[in-house]
Amino acid sequence: MLEKRKLVDLDAPNASTAIINGRSSNVLNWDDTAHPWAYPMYKNMLANFWIPNEINMSNDLKQWPELSDTEQASFKKIIGLLAFLDSIQTDYSGKIADYLTDSSLSALMQVLAFQEVVHNQSYSYVLSSLVHQSEQEEIFEYWKHDPVLIERNTFITDGYQSFIDDPNPDSFLKSLVYDVVLEGLFFYAGFAFFYNLARNNKMVSTSTMINYINRDEQIHVNLFARIFKETLDQNPDLDKPYYHEFATRTFAEAAELEIKWAHHIIGDHFPGIPIHDLEDYIRFMANKRSKQLGADKPFPDYKKNPLKWIRAYQEVDEGKSDFFEQKSRQYTKVSEDNGFDEL
Repeated sequence: MLEKRKLVDLDAPNASTAIINGRSSNVLNWDDTAHPWAYPMYKNMLANFWIPNEINMSNDLKQWPELSDTEQASFKKIIGLLAFLDSIQTDYSGKIADYLTDSSLSALMQVLAFQEVVHNQSYSYVLSSLVHQSEQEEIFEYWKHDPVLIERNTFITDGYQSFIDDPNPDSFLKSLVYDVVLEGLFFYAGFAFFYNLARNNKMVSTSTMINYINRDEQIHVNLFARIFKETLDQNPDLDKPYYHEFATRTFAEAAELEIKWAHHIIGDHFPGIPIHDLEDYIRFMANKRSKQLGADKPFPDYKKNPLKWIRAYQEVDEGKSDFFEQKSRQYTKVSEDNGFDEL
């Protein structure tokens, strides 16, 4: 079983003895932590702070009626999906934090949960700028009725619920894999849709916001991947090859679900995102995430990103760049001057 982190442990050190089932005083001293990467990650999360209201949606509002019916339908379905995923992610990160016997990792989870709340605010903000409240409420109900959404969402929620119902090292590690699927793969067909709109000077403010969310999610993936790998290293009694095989198998299945979703919301409707390239991109990303967990690639033959243009949007450390001139546009804070206006 997993032991919950104590509120106070007078006899334990500030730096924890283990990620799970360890001991810690629960006093957070960033100069005395067990993981040297924890504080830099915390500073990175703070540097990326943003709020949705800093982004001016007026141009998107003008363009919204000009989008095709297909573009509007995909736009709304993707926003509905993202709202669901970030909502459960907020709750999951709080629940898993209770079992991290390390005050620095627990603190990172609190920041992560706050960022997920901001992401959900952004979806509400985008929709409130574009559609009537009644339609916004309908969009936030999509996840209950769309069979493709239900299938892929259940894939994640079942993995999370297993941990919540029976918190033990096995369900803990498997839930971390599902987390990396959620934040590192299940957003990516939707992200590609918004980035392709921006490429065509459409809904640039929304795509700017999606980039900020994408940037946050990549840091979250790095955090959960580190916890997964270091938990296995700290617990030699756990069967590392088994969990690596589980990760590879899970990403293989998750990629097929994401491909099914990509056909559902994008299909052959958007020339800038050929569906066969998007399929290959999803398999490429599944490989990348599985490798981050220390596992084998589920699709060894997919070694290159076929959507090379997308890199300017999704790479956290590179910032945005102009697609035609490739001028770096680094930033850590949103303002009216550093959005997508140069595209």
